[in-house]
Amino acid sequence: MSVTKDQMFDELQRPTLLSRISPKDWAWFALLAASVITVLWLYGASMDAYEIGILIGTGLLTAFVGWYWKSSVIYSVCVGLFSLFSIWLYGDSLAAGEQNFFLKFLLSSQSAFAWMGALFFIATAAYFLGLIANYDFASNVASKLTWIASGFGFVGLMVRWRESYLYNPEYGHIPVSNLYEVFILFCIITGLMYLYYEGRYKNRNMGGFVLLVISAAVGFIFWYETKGAADIKPLVPALQSYWMKIHVPANFVGYGAFAMSAMLGIAYIIKDRNPGGKIVSRLPALEVIDDVMYKAIALGFAFFTIATILGAMWAAEAWGGYWSWDPKETWALIVWLNYAAWLHMRLTKGWRGTPMAWWSFIGLLITLFAFLGVNMFLSGLHSYGEL
Repeated sequence: MSVTKDQMFDELQRPTLLSRISPKDWAWFALLAASVITVLWLYGASMDAYEIGILIGTGLLTAFVGWYWKSSVIYSVCVGLFSLFSIWLYGDSLAAGEQNFFLKFLLSSQSAFAWMGALFFIATAAYFLGLIANYDFASNVASKLTWIASGFGFVGLMVRWRESYLYNPEYGHIPVSNLYEVFILFCIITGLMYLYYEGRYKNRNMGGFVLLVISAAVGFIFWYETKGAADIKPLVPALQSYWMKIHVPANFVGYGAFAMSAMLGIAYIIKDRNPGGKIVSRLPALEVIDDVMYKAIALGFAFFTIATILGAMWAAEAWGGYWSWDPKETWALIVWLNYAAWLHMRLTKGWRGTPMAWWSFIGLLITLFAFLGVNMFLSGLHSYGEL
């Protein structure tokens, strides 16, 4: 295929990567670099080489996310400042959590998680109020509450990480080791992912549908707390690995994306079946919902693939083999094949519309069983995750 002179000229005139980085971007990179150096200075002695590598990698990833998604910069700064403030308030005593006003009512992990859950519930109601009543103020408030709820959840995880070391240095671990902690991670990731697409498409009317699944997860978290799930416990030997620190977050980017696509699939089906309804007419165009649903599944599939590979490498280290057809592994493969087929049919056959929306919702049910049902009804090498 030939290239015209105009195309060559346009390509030469395109700004270089470095020229597109503004002074604010450089300031953001410098702030993150200083933050990583500070953490290494304060806590580097208790970190191994893998943890240091993960910390540096997280800093770089956060920097580039902030470059492409400007709204995440303020969020990251607030989460970082409040997390450090909370850790500073604790000092070297876990008892400060009951003695200090800010920790007791706002910033201890349990308080932060409670605020997260309450704000997600309120945001869900506000999103639907904005949709049903065509009330932009309610939708705007819902969006702000979703940001704040996601912030409380992230701060809570950071503080819980520190609390685990204060409770018992031998118990200290990153808080992604059990169903209670990963459900909180799921709420945060799904909320942030939705906020990204909300800003990208400048439409808040999809929020109620996505936050329904987050509110359901919050309900599970509150119920699970009654079973003692919030207690800090030592890790089982299989989880005492650096692989957990990267495998689990990658997995939950996938789970969050799949959940969001399923709820958007429901919105698509409702709008498609009631095109003249006053309420559904306020939803984005079917093409927009379909596009977001596709992008969410593509993103989730990429991260789920990475997580599956990381999980196989973890299994090889922990159990001596990359794959053992354990129930959890088998259902993870089923989830992967399901979304691989979804993407294949869309990209090669051009499938769109209601069938794909239904498939997206059914995919969430498959994913839910792989994530939660296997732990409830089956046993195997992953039995440490049982309810």
